[in-house]
Amino acid sequence: MQRILFNIAVVTLLLLSVQGFAIPEDPTHKEEHSEQQENKKFNPGSFIFDHIQDSYSWHIFTYKGHHYSIPLPIIIYSKDQGLVSFWSSKIAHGHSYKNFTIAPEGEFANKIIEVNEHGEFVARPFDISLTKNVAAIIICGVFMIILFISVAKTYKRREGMPPKGMQSLLEPLILFIRDDIAKNSIGEHSYEKYTPFLLTIFFFILFNNLLGLVPIFPGGANVTGNITVTMALALATFITTTFTGNKNYWKHIFNPPGVPWWLKLPLPLIPFIELIGVIIKPFVLMIRLFANISAGHIIVLGFFSLIFIFGNMDPKLGYVVSPVSIAFTIFMSMLELLVAFIQAYVFTILSAIYFGMASESEH
Repeated sequence: MQRILFNIAVVTLLLLSVQGFAIPEDPTHKEEHSEQQENKKFNPGSFIFDHIQDSYSWHIFTYKGHHYSIPLPIIIYSKDQGLVSFWSSKIAHGHSYKNFTIAPEGEFANKIIEVNEHGEFVARPFDISLTKNVAAIIICGVFMIILFISVAKTYKRREGMPPKGMQSLLEPLILFIRDDIAKNSIGEHSYEKYTPFLLTIFFFILFNNLLGLVPIFPGGANVTGNITVTMALALATFITTTFTGNKNYWKHIFNPPGVPWWLKLPLPLIPFIELIGVIIKPFVLMIRLFANISAGHIIVLGFFSLIFIFGNMDPKLGYVVSPVSIAFTIFMSMLELLVAFIQAYVFTILSAIYFGMASESEH
């Protein structure tokens, strides 16, 4: 249990360290005039990417053309002003605060920039703001810690008794990860030391996938559809594989047995290919999770956008298309629910396979 909590903390810190430097691409405005909304044509591309990208605030709901959101802390470092922090609501809707604003276009579009008194670009500050995805990571990490501590205490209190409540829900998943993934992929000789890490990434990915399907707070954040998050998870797997790999693992990379010597000397062709494979494996983990989750969100929002696209042509067409669009949206949402479990499973089992290769003993 302590190792699981330690892994949760380590993975969360790694995600925060990487995601904290990721720049959000679209801020959510607290208020926007209703007349501007009426005069503005529906843009499906903007609608979709506004929902799947990171932001400086957490949108809650829209009422009569006004957007209401939870402001998040902006933390930036400027050469002229030093370390500056304030709430994101101060620079929402094109406003500036302490000569900081969000660029509407250009190279740093939708990113915080420093401007002069005339609103002209001066510099791009060092940005470590707490974005929506970072806030979602913290919420998920705290939830996991509370959940596993609660279940661990229940096991102590009900030792030798059948599982009850959250025990009965989590125990099959935990045993599945331990017996069917860790033990089968890594082997009985060393699967135990990797099991806490595998449990951590499985539940972290699963919970964030499920929360991403919930449209209301604290859900709605596209955490696992953000490539910086999947990169941090893949990096955690890569580091674990690299630093726990035994002598036999590195031997098969730099001096693979059974390979003719002329493929290893003087030009180390096979070792070079094997070394490239070591780098490609975590890259595949990163892209697979990011692409599948992002694609699911885009398809769902695309079907939903059909209502407004046809509605702009003719209001009657919008009413005709809406039942079909909603039906497809519900179907894709159910499919995304299945994908949420599948992607957590795939990432975990591939990580376990890499760990098994790293810890395999010489025959």
